[in-house]
Amino acid sequence: MSLDYGRLFRLDGKTALVVGAGSGIGREAALALAAHGATVICADRDLPAAADTASAADGLTSYGLDVLDTEAVERAVRDLPDVDVLVFTAATNVRKRMVDYTAGEFDRVVALNLRASFELIRLFGASMAERGGGSIIGFSSIRGTTVEAGQSVYAATKAGLVQLLRTAAAEFGPNGVRANAIAPGVVETPLTAQIKADPAWYDAYARKGALGRWATPDELAGAVVYLASDASTFVTGSVLAVDGGWTAVDGRFDPPN
Repeated sequence: MSLDYGRLFRLDGKTALVVGAGSGIGREAALALAAHGATVICADRDLPAAADTASAADGLTSYGLDVLDTEAVERAVRDLPDVDVLVFTAATNVRKRMVDYTAGEFDRVVALNLRASFELIRLFGASMAERGGGSIIGFSSIRGTTVEAGQSVYAATKAGLVQLLRTAAAEFGPNGVRANAIAPGVVETPLTAQIKADPAWYDAYARKGALGRWATPDELAGAVVYLASDASTFVTGSVLAVDGGWTAVDGRFDPPN
C-alpha cells in the first residue's frame, strides 16, 4: 500500500503538548499543530496566557505547568498520559560576560534551559516509550553552535540540550520515540525584545544571516509540524537549523562594481 503523500503532514489522532505555549514560538507551534489536526494542550507557567492561546482555535486546551517544579512535571505526565508529541520552548538568558556572572544567575539559566528540559525529556520520553512511539521536539539555538561575548551560559545550555536530545534519541529510539532539536536564529520574541528595541543591534543581527532579517515566531511553526508528523519518521537525533542562513554565512561582503 502506497503512502498518501497528501496527508504526510497531517496529525489527526495525535495529542501534542506544547510547553511554553503562552507566547512566542510556543504559541505559534501550538496553533500550527492544531491546524494540522492534532489535539493540542497548551502548557505554560502563565495559565491565562496558555488559555488565551487555547482560545485562538479549535482543538486546543490549556494546562498550568511550572517546569522548574519537578513534582509538577511528574504530575503532568500522570495527568496527560497519552501525549504523542512533546514540544518545549521555555528558556531564559542573562547577557553578561563570564567575569560578571554570578552563581545565582548561572543557576537560574541552567535550571530552566537544561535541568527542566532534562526532566521533560526523560519523563515524557519514558511514557512515550511505554506506549511504543512519540516525537520529542526541543528548541536549541544558533548559540548551541556559534557564540558571541555575553552568551556563555545560555550557549552552553543550548549545546547541552542538543546532547540531551541525541541521548534520548539513542535510549528511546528502540521503542519508536524520536527526539530532535530545532535551532532558531534571531527571532522576534519576548526573550529578544530588549535587543530588538536597539536599532543598531537589530540591524547588526539582521545583516548576519543570508536573508538579511529577523524571523517571526510563525516561521518556526513549519519545522515543528514536520518533526511531529509522519514526514519525519526516519529523522531522530538531528538539529534542524531555522536560522535564515546565520550558521551558513560567515560575514557579508558586497564587492565594489
